[in-house]
Amino acid sequence: MAWNIKSWRRRHILKSEPIPDDSWQRVVDRLGFLRGLSLDELLRLRECVALFLHGKQISGAHGLVVTYEMRLLIAAQACILILNLDLDYYGGWVEIIVYPGEFIRRYEYVDDDGVVHDLVEPASGESWLGGPVILSWEDTAAAESDAGYNVVIHEFAHKLDMLNGEANGFPPLHPGMSQRAWSDAFGAAYAKFRLEVGDAEAEEAIASDFYVPHDIGLGVGSYLDPYAAEDPAEFFAVISEAFFERPLMVRQCFPAVYEQLALFYRQDPARRWSES
Repeated sequence: MAWNIKSWRRRHILKSEPIPDDSWQRVVDRLGFLRGLSLDELLRLRECVALFLHGKQISGAHGLVVTYEMRLLIAAQACILILNLDLDYYGGWVEIIVYPGEFIRRYEYVDDDGVVHDLVEPASGESWLGGPVILSWEDTAAAESDAGYNVVIHEFAHKLDMLNGEANGFPPLHPGMSQRAWSDAFGAAYAKFRLEVGDAEAEEAIASDFYVPHDIGLGVGSYLDPYAAEDPAEFFAVISEAFFERPLMVRQCFPAVYEQLALFYRQDPARRWSES
């Protein structure tokens, strides 16, 4: 009964709050990572976006006026991650806050000696456990450049990662997926990437903790944002960006990681790009 009510409610929203054809086409034309989606996939994405916009509150900060098409662009980027999952993956929170550009993030951390540090730094996006997603519009709008950088995909990948607690690069896997396979693939790729971008601790980690397959070659650093070396949560979010924005690169450089992401997102964007 509950499922029937949920389905009826969603059908009602789709009928009463449709996305105008011209607005939708402008978004599709603008976002290069939608390349290769079938007509059925585009229809399902459009429906997901309409439901997302109904359930989320997207507001501007520091005087930014958020237009309908800005909301549409944000929603389309967020919903590509759950195209073959369900909108419930984004349940439990409602607010998206959009700044005109980078905003100031304040946080504290405790170092190895137990000393608490207060840090202030600029940021283009942030996700809170159980709370809002915060975005820079300047960076959000840059998604049209097809440069492999996508702050919306990044922050919403964090949201998926947080479904089982603090983001740690290990989101809740689907039945049938292997936690060992995920850990091995991401652990080896993360350690090798840290080594490539010059992380002094990475060589010891590789020698002691991971078998690094020879098919994860050098040269990856020129294609993947170095911020991925920050920690496993950021590696998952950054490589999720690349999975949708540069899937052929991810499949070539990180084949085991690509396989796990394809299972998790239930999508194969490299195949779509190859066939388009």
